[in-house]
Amino acid sequence: MGNNTLIERDLSVLWHPCTQMKDHESLPIIPIKKAHGIWLEDFEGNKYIDAISSWWVNMFGHCNPRINAALNQQLETLEHVILAGFTHETIVELSERLVKLTPTGLNKTFFADNGSSAIEVSLKMSFHYWVNSGYKNKTKFINLTNSYHGETIAALSVGDVALYKETYEPLLLKTITAPSPDCFNKEQGETDKDYSARMIEPMREILQQHADECCAVIIEPLIQCAGNMRMYHPVYLTLLRQACDEFNVHLICDEIAVGFGRTGTLFASEQADITPDFMCLSKGLTGGYLPLSVVLTTNNVYDAFYDDYENLTAFLHSHSYTGNPIGCRAALATLDIFEQDNVINANQKLANHLTKVSEKFKEHPHVGDVRQHGMVVAIEMVKDKKSKTPYDWKERRGLRVYQYGLKNGVLLRPLGNVVYFMPPYVITEEQINQMAQVAFDGIHIATRD
Repeated sequence: MGNNTLIERDLSVLWHPCTQMKDHESLPIIPIKKAHGIWLEDFEGNKYIDAISSWWVNMFGHCNPRINAALNQQLETLEHVILAGFTHETIVELSERLVKLTPTGLNKTFFADNGSSAIEVSLKMSFHYWVNSGYKNKTKFINLTNSYHGETIAALSVGDVALYKETYEPLLLKTITAPSPDCFNKEQGETDKDYSARMIEPMREILQQHADECCAVIIEPLIQCAGNMRMYHPVYLTLLRQACDEFNVHLICDEIAVGFGRTGTLFASEQADITPDFMCLSKGLTGGYLPLSVVLTTNNVYDAFYDDYENLTAFLHSHSYTGNPIGCRAALATLDIFEQDNVINANQKLANHLTKVSEKFKEHPHVGDVRQHGMVVAIEMVKDKKSKTPYDWKERRGLRVYQYGLKNGVLLRPLGNVVYFMPPYVITEEQINQMAQVAFDGIHIATRD
């Protein structure tokens, strides 16, 4: 089978995510036959470096032999069982390990199927906690400008990226939005830390005014990923945790994209030494193999639901595949690799090399910002470097980079005018060099007119 045959079959039946399907009249879909390590390979033998970890999920490469072996073993014993009234060893072990690895105080786990579902769980759980605790006026949530938390209705409601949200506005919950602490707009000469620290003030004003009607503040720690990979300093998290405590509002940390080593620590919240009331995890949780998500919370939250049945305080939320044993086994194998290979420390060398290869982008006349947290680098293309004036989104400069990348063996999927690297952790320095050079050349071509 060649590429064209599968493309024709695909377009006759499939509707792809996050895609204007008419684009594929001129922009061919890439059919992938197989993958190994950082490489994707199509039906004609063309190979592509997976520089974005297949939508940020892949940690240790495609077809990882250690994860494969763990899944094969699990398939011999238990594929799935209802989690209501039943349990299994795999989910118990995974829960124990997650409680041990996450910030102190997150002692209970609640599983779901995907990132958006985890967000829905955390929002409902926060609201329901306040109801059970006698605070029935707390019905709203506070988010940040330029934030993204998923695309189901409630998850979309607490995001702030117009591209995803604007069409569905009549359907959404009403939220209160505070300005983001991302450092793209800091004053000349101002440090990231100082800018992020002073951006807590508008959040404090909102909390002071609205705390009585608000359940929680929801944030993506350190990186607003779908919001053009905008980044901020950990000091904001420290100050936000203090403010939420002061005003009696929960803090939800959405670590779905930034967890599991992406920012340089296992969890981004660690860099601020905070414990949120809810931590949402997914994506890298299973190493990029299977859909699985989890919300970790505190004993205090759990205890608010623990009561006699007739008082109707139970958290009645479920998914058919909650705690699927195969997904849990993939997660355990992923955690084994983190532990056995000392991945967080090993990644420091790769992160340093990413820093090194990113330096040349700073001198490009149409790059307005180069930013990095750990294993994530973002390069923002601009029309005017001095003023950071953006290109018109209709020019689709990022699409030009994407097309150039595919022609030269690298999967780059820019967010608008932002080219970013978020590769699997098994990438080598030589492969980083190749990835960065293709991105640099692609940016040069995309911005030369």
